[in-house]
Amino acid sequence: MFHVEHMYMEIIGKIVDPVMRRIYGAKIIINNGIIEHILPYQGDTNFYIMPGFVDAHVHIESSMLTPQRFSELAIVQGTVAVVSDPHEIANVLGVNGVDFMIENAKLAKLKVFFGAPSCVPATSFETSGAKILASDISKMFEENKVWYLSEMMNYPGVIFNDPEVMEKMAIAKKFNKPIDGHAPALDDESIVKYAAAGITTDHECISLHEALVKIDNGMKILIREGSAAKNFDTLASLIHSNPSDCMFCTDDCHPDNLIDGHINLLFKRALKLGYSVFDILQVSVLNAIHHYNIPVGYLQCGQPADFIIVDNLADLNVLQTYIKGEKVFDRSLVLSQPIYEVNKYNVFYKNELNISKLEVKTDMNPVRVIDVIDGELYTKSFAFTLPVVQNRIQSSLEHDIIKIINLNRYYVSDPVIGFIHNFGLKKGAIASTIAHDSHNIIAVGANDADLLIVLEEMQRLEGGVVVYDGTSLHSISLEIAGLITAGNPYVLSEQYRHLNSIIATMGCKLHAPLMTLSFMALLVIPELKIGDKGLFDGQTFSLVSLRSV
Repeated sequence: MFHVEHMYMEIIGKIVDPVMRRIYGAKIIINNGIIEHILPYQGDTNFYIMPGFVDAHVHIESSMLTPQRFSELAIVQGTVAVVSDPHEIANVLGVNGVDFMIENAKLAKLKVFFGAPSCVPATSFETSGAKILASDISKMFEENKVWYLSEMMNYPGVIFNDPEVMEKMAIAKKFNKPIDGHAPALDDESIVKYAAAGITTDHECISLHEALVKIDNGMKILIREGSAAKNFDTLASLIHSNPSDCMFCTDDCHPDNLIDGHINLLFKRALKLGYSVFDILQVSVLNAIHHYNIPVGYLQCGQPADFIIVDNLADLNVLQTYIKGEKVFDRSLVLSQPIYEVNKYNVFYKNELNISKLEVKTDMNPVRVIDVIDGELYTKSFAFTLPVVQNRIQSSLEHDIIKIINLNRYYVSDPVIGFIHNFGLKKGAIASTIAHDSHNIIAVGANDADLLIVLEEMQRLEGGVVVYDGTSLHSISLEIAGLITAGNPYVLSEQYRHLNSIIATMGCKLHAPLMTLSFMALLVIPELKIGDKGLFDGQTFSLVSLRSV
């Protein structure tokens, strides 16, 4: 199939050219990782050569893997580059966490382009393990560590000109770097203000109308399909109507989903809907490269040889992946990558726990309840009067309303207690230190005794995921920041799938229960969430009482 020498390579196939927007037989000549020539070829060819995919916005930490280990899974799916916001680990370890991700990514075959986290902590209404100041962001840009300012989640701060928010954005503008957005369910007037401040993207649109208004105001829209949040079906028509104004991203993708596919799955879905292969390539490759000004090739002379080889444009089975002219994945061979030992950075304070700390007094009735919407980060809320036993409010399995806990892991504190609907647990409990964005401990449980068991086990692990099925404990240890591991990604994926299967036996019918749980602490997504300082109303952007007045 190929003629390969040490730094020289010739590849013949049907080239899918996203610039000339044509498919034709060609011989690609590569030298020292750069495409030197693309020559017409009239002979028979049995496969297609395409630009590799780019994920325009992903938190690698949500894969529960280090960048190097994440890379192993992504390149198999034809991804050659990702634009990554390291704010998850930054909320635990600060600048040191960002530096860890950057250094570890240098060991990866995948091209990883990090941003400077703009909101660490995401709000002043929760406790993170660290802070990233405007001066830290300036230094990151000065040292050329980062490529953009990561998602500005404090959208009220943008709209109402918060001084710290404005300072961080001014720094990005000074260095001529794009600024990512994060602004769900804004009204049209607020969108105008948000975009006018210099925000260039958004991945949180919940309606086509919202996306079009943002586009009209100069923003790029990221069509997202992650493990929990999905808006492809809502926004897919933009691929045809506005192909230059949107990109594909996963945002948060857990390991079991990444093994099944990545941006390639969105490409195939768009093809099945009948959209032009060249419009889809623009959305899945070109727009991210141009918007973030990242050095990723897309099959043009003089560019890095970053491309994939697929069997056909319907099944899109990735046969090989090349990055900088190196074959990093070959379906017919096992290409091993050296795995290096990594330092296990973490911050974890162990609180004293007992059943009494998980109880809620009767004077809190009626309570505010977080109403989970499967497949959405956005929640609803409602008031409900729960049963009382011995002057303590009880969960109601009959009405699918159970307790949810947020426990600070950075300082001594008592757990914050709320109630959640539609999680489905009939027994047992779940706890995780993947709790966006501050990554304290978040837990749900059918009863207090089971909740205490998972919280105590979590403190023993010092970070990870714990499931108690009512009889036995099951867990995944995440030794780096309580978020990620340098372990085998395929083993991790199996462990993660096993936990999800156990959770299903406990009554939960959510398609991504662990990912959904992690977002119940994400205060910047309305309507009602829970942080280590209390329940938070994302519409008024304020802490609220458990009691619904």
